[in-house]
Amino acid sequence: MKQLIWIVLFIFAFGAVGWGSYSWQNLSPVPEVRSEIGISQNSSPSAFPEKLAVNFPQIDESRLWKHVTSLAGEREVDADRTFSKNYISQQLQISGFSPQLQPFDGGINVFAERKGTDSKAGAILVAAHYDTVQKSPGVDDNATGVAAVLEVARLLASRPTHRTLQVAFFDREEIGLLGSLAFTGNAGRLKDLQGVIVLDMVGYACHTSGCQRYPQGLTPKPVLDATGMTSSDKGEFIAVVGDAEHPLLLGAFAESGTTNLPPIMTLPVPLKGVLTPDVLRSDHAPFWYKGVGAVLVTDTANLRSPHYHKSTDTLATIDRVFFAGSAQIVVNATAKLLEIQ
Repeated sequence: MKQLIWIVLFIFAFGAVGWGSYSWQNLSPVPEVRSEIGISQNSSPSAFPEKLAVNFPQIDESRLWKHVTSLAGEREVDADRTFSKNYISQQLQISGFSPQLQPFDGGINVFAERKGTDSKAGAILVAAHYDTVQKSPGVDDNATGVAAVLEVARLLASRPTHRTLQVAFFDREEIGLLGSLAFTGNAGRLKDLQGVIVLDMVGYACHTSGCQRYPQGLTPKPVLDATGMTSSDKGEFIAVVGDAEHPLLLGAFAESGTTNLPPIMTLPVPLKGVLTPDVLRSDHAPFWYKGVGAVLVTDTANLRSPHYHKSTDTLATIDRVFFAGSAQIVVNATAKLLEIQ
């Protein structure tokens, strides 16, 4: 299956394998590319437009946790994924959306949108996959991502913004990004997109020296941790991976942190990740290869968590403070991007 997915995606656009499907170590060797990772709450990889006067709505941690606990459990077979799909649709309706079911061969995506005040300003899409691998309750991967997107939708549903807000919940990411490939295969869904934010695992943090690892070819810079000490080997930051062709998206995240939120690591990836396939392992990749700017927001999966794709990916492993902070960062960045004119 791994080889087949590589073939299919190379035919699609040079190749990518799902973040949720394979470990970093299992990917084929590629030429080493040295790239420095900047980890900071204040540094930006790009010059973001003039400071936008945006008041950020605050997430409700209890709602986030309610979503995660409701979704916790294996979501691989049809019946379990149907429960999750129905839960997502119900929550979107409560927030005032009219969700659409978008079936494709093997699964069903859930989509909703709230129009912006300027019909020509385009849209920002925030998305997460809702399926799991077999025999994993999938709390971090990816109930946390789904919960955060639902909270983004709730907080911004009735907020007038320049751009349109879209949310999507992709099915079958774990077996080859099938949901996002189906979504991006419809040109009509892409024509108004000004940026995509994909969440995949945003709830796990580790606080001991050496618990955070990095892909080959990526060199971390020191970062001030919560104690004021410099560190790059603790998993206390949220990573934002974006294509270098669309630096505005990364800039929005770099400007969305505060001292009470997790540090933000921003990583601009050149050449759509062709030389660094480790960064092509989630639903952002199909958008890159359709020319749409997209970022992946993640706790770095198995580079940090020992529970990746295991039966131990449970509620007990989630760092609730880190999770809430990561969700707030996504809300802040989305609110900024929705107001750019």
